[in-house]
Amino acid sequence: MLAGEEVPVSTGTFSNDMTTFATKDDILTLLVHLGYLTYDSLSGTVMIPNREVAQEYVNAIRTMDWHEVINAVEASRRLLEALWAMDDNAVAEGMDCAHNEISILQYYDENSLSCVIHLAFCFAREYDTMIRELSSGRGFADICFLLRKLHLDKPAVVMELKWNQDVYGAIAQIKDRHYVDALKDYQGNLLLAGISYDKETKKHTCKIEKIVKGR
Repeated sequence: MLAGEEVPVSTGTFSNDMTTFATKDDILTLLVHLGYLTYDSLSGTVMIPNREVAQEYVNAIRTMDWHEVINAVEASRRLLEALWAMDDNAVAEGMDCAHNEISILQYYDENSLSCVIHLAFCFAREYDTMIRELSSGRGFADICFLLRKLHLDKPAVVMELKWNQDVYGAIAQIKDRHYVDALKDYQGNLLLAGISYDKETKKHTCKIEKIVKGR
């Protein structure tokens, strides 16, 4: 949920008190009642409502012994900083680590790669709104990092994902299909990022370029 994902929940067993918890669903349902989670009755899922509440979860985790979660958050922070610094190798290596840490049963296409991207870059939600398949130009940009108003000093990002293809082709596709049109009103630095996964080597590659708009 810290990565922005929704989690299925069954609210039927909740005893409507703060002392009786038989399952994790009871705890999640209580958090909904307390306002720390948002419940979608149509999908039967819960999610963290906003980044302020997400930060409170991170703060709570820091005081516990959940070292794996804290390490994942710190790794995500370093990955985001590597992206901003246009460090191709560091981003590729960070993606390798994230893939090894995240349990994906079927990691075999760009969709599953996109899921890993969202989890690996969960820290980006502190600064950006991450949007998948954003309509722009002649097609859909795989992932866009749209900056919040308080962080316009950071670069926005248009990211294209490839599976068993040349990573330079991802950058070319962003340009050829004018995916940057999605950020036409943004006048700051803009990064184009291509990430590809090779199923033979089981390695990621990355290429990052910068465009300065409004100049």
